[in-house]
Amino acid sequence: MKTAFLFFAFAFVALSTFGQVSGKLTTANGEPLPFVNVLLLNAADSALVKGIMSTALGEYRIENVPGGTYMLRITAIGYKSYHSPSFSLTTPNATKVFETLVLEEDAQQLAEIVVQGEKPLYQQEIDRTVINVENSVLTKGSSALQVLERSPGVFVDMRNNSIALNGKSSVMIMLNGKLVRLPAAQVVAMLNGMSANNIEKIELLTTPTSKYDADGSAGMINIVLKKREEIGTTGSFSATTGYGWKEKGAASVNLSHNTGKVNLYGSYAFLHNRQRDGWVAQSTQNMPAFGGELSVDVSSMQNQNANSHNATLGLDVNATSNTTFGGSVTYNSSRIAREVFNRGNYTIVASDSLLVMRADIAGNSRWRNTIASVFLEHRWREGESLNIDVDYLGYDIENPTDVNTVFFDREGNEATPSGSIFSNRQRGVSSSPIHVGVAKVDYAKQFSKGVRFEGGLKGTFTRSTSTSSIETLENNEWVSSPRYLNDTDMREWIAAGYASMNVQLNASTSLMAGARYEYSHTFANADKDENKIDRRLGKLFPSVFLSKKLGEQSELQFSYTKRISRPSFNDLASFLFYTDPMSVATGNPALQPTVTNNFKIGYNHHGYSFSLTASRDDHPIVLYQEKESPARDLMYNRPENMAYQNNLTFQATLPFTVAKWWTMTYSYVGGLRQFKLDHTQEKLVKTYFAYSFNGSQTFSLPKNFSLELSGWYNSTQYDGSKKLDGFGMLNAGIKKDLNKNWGSLQLSVTDIFKSMRVSGYFGTITEEAFSLKAHFVYGAESANNRIVRLTYSKSFGNVKVKSKSSRDGTSKDERDRIRRN
Repeated sequence: MKTAFLFFAFAFVALSTFGQVSGKLTTANGEPLPFVNVLLLNAADSALVKGIMSTALGEYRIENVPGGTYMLRITAIGYKSYHSPSFSLTTPNATKVFETLVLEEDAQQLAEIVVQGEKPLYQQEIDRTVINVENSVLTKGSSALQVLERSPGVFVDMRNNSIALNGKSSVMIMLNGKLVRLPAAQVVAMLNGMSANNIEKIELLTTPTSKYDADGSAGMINIVLKKREEIGTTGSFSATTGYGWKEKGAASVNLSHNTGKVNLYGSYAFLHNRQRDGWVAQSTQNMPAFGGELSVDVSSMQNQNANSHNATLGLDVNATSNTTFGGSVTYNSSRIAREVFNRGNYTIVASDSLLVMRADIAGNSRWRNTIASVFLEHRWREGESLNIDVDYLGYDIENPTDVNTVFFDREGNEATPSGSIFSNRQRGVSSSPIHVGVAKVDYAKQFSKGVRFEGGLKGTFTRSTSTSSIETLENNEWVSSPRYLNDTDMREWIAAGYASMNVQLNASTSLMAGARYEYSHTFANADKDENKIDRRLGKLFPSVFLSKKLGEQSELQFSYTKRISRPSFNDLASFLFYTDPMSVATGNPALQPTVTNNFKIGYNHHGYSFSLTASRDDHPIVLYQEKESPARDLMYNRPENMAYQNNLTFQATLPFTVAKWWTMTYSYVGGLRQFKLDHTQEKLVKTYFAYSFNGSQTFSLPKNFSLELSGWYNSTQYDGSKKLDGFGMLNAGIKKDLNKNWGSLQLSVTDIFKSMRVSGYFGTITEEAFSLKAHFVYGAESANNRIVRLTYSKSFGNVKVKSKSSRDGTSKDERDRIRRN
């Protein structure tokens, strides 16, 4: 009993002598220093007693300190360490309060500090797959389109200038969370001229929430550019040289100055690329206007010389602890000089006559793209915020071409067929300025610990004034035909509102349910009878997301979303563009919008992720389909609606750590697809299995070397009535981190086995227009010449600690989402 009494008495005395140490840390400018190491050491031997980090306000408090004599050691990257004089805590509940301490900057540390963080290549979230491409060896020196091409489930069709996601071409592209409202071909051209050096990550949103625009039945692809938010002055630069068919080069610089209150940032990238690609095709068809049954052999080779500039300048200001405002301007421009050499042999079977075509096309396209954004974010209290964004997008492309065509008979004599379409000299003029204005307001409120509301309004106005024509040289004068003239003025209004509730049903289960209503009015050529369009559409798009945690590292997810794809004006307009002696490219005024319903179940466990998605597309739009003209004198190449498309898609992401120096990540997307063709002579239903596979292996080697092997493969698939064989490529890169923080060198090889050839067919699953049966093969530049790039990159400046602003708070607007890791 006496022993127990002495024990409890000793414990009481010990507890009563526990003390507390507190204080605050700031910079020389009075800014608080968050997340600084504060260590309590024993004064006698400097042994660590306790350690904490300062709060976001720079404050620290060390509690339950036993009686004794101590000293403080305070350390922060970029600042001189601080050691306090020794002090004692001997009286009961003793406290030691240090006055506000100003840490001095360490100029020697500021000269070169690099903070690096490794992220997994793929991250699975409830509505998206995130690909962290920033640290990939293969990213440096590439274009944004080439990086996108290596993403799981993404198919980039360079021959037809289109992008598909999980077998669907109706996908919307976003840049830093902003929709790029441009025709597909112009989006491809923009991404092909954009340097990937400043890309942080790519987000594949197959089931976006109601806060996002409902446009894009296949989902959205968000390309997130780097934005440094560390306190101090930071930056990076890189330079790339390379060679494939011809020389390539790239250079980029990224700068940021962040005081904690003001963040000024900017970047510039230049991309130079001389490349060659082409295709060959063999076909048979029955063209009454051309003499009946034909046998056709054609080829096309294209040389390009592209120079692109990309620049961004932005400013964020933390006006108060609750209010942030700012803006940014992004400018992209590109000039592409093209030389296209088309060759064709047209044999009329009945008469055994031959028409040989040689067409040389010279073009010099120029495009400019400007995105300007301003924002205001305010938090009244924890959990309640208002965000206002106003954006402007201006895009202008000019694409003049000069065509010189010569026809020969079997004996080699010139034999130009009659009709202006077969003129020896033609030229094309095309100008397509597009202006987009967007304003939106988002409000969020945390009603209780487990209930959160989000809602907002958004208005978008788009105007496109497109002028294009084909002129022929007749009697030394350029003459245009109304048949090859497109002069349009298109305007579109989209008004949208959404509301969603996020409810924490219990400790492991959360539910987010919302709905978005969109009303659109599209009209064009209001003062003309030809190509006149006046369409109105209002629809409700619900979404539901349910997640259930099954443990610390496991989660089960369910979701339902509804989306839409509206045809672009280029898809609707009935203009004609001559492509060869028998066919023209045109739009389809009868196109209907696509409405999609998605059901998805997902499971994540220890970094592994699996999902199964069932989707139904009504009236999906497929591009570049063949149709007979009413007079049966031309082949129309135009977009069409299929009756429906059903997809059952399984997706798996599997990361493996074989050893400390060897990691692997694999991604698989595949399943059953079924569609019904309405535009062909036979109303065909086709069911098939398709998949895509992506794999990456990274090796950490001695002497600061690292090696990356990356490959992808797309299986056989169908695009409307067109069949595509499987294709893929394997790439490799090696990186050397130089000593003394002198940066790094990276060497990459694209398409090691020169396998980037795409083989396709018309007339294999159903009878095409004019009984067309065709086989074509597209060869990318790397199919004939491996592309090798060498890049030097370096980060520099003062990297102390990441800035904490209201943008990292509870508000989840678009800017928060695009920065989420």
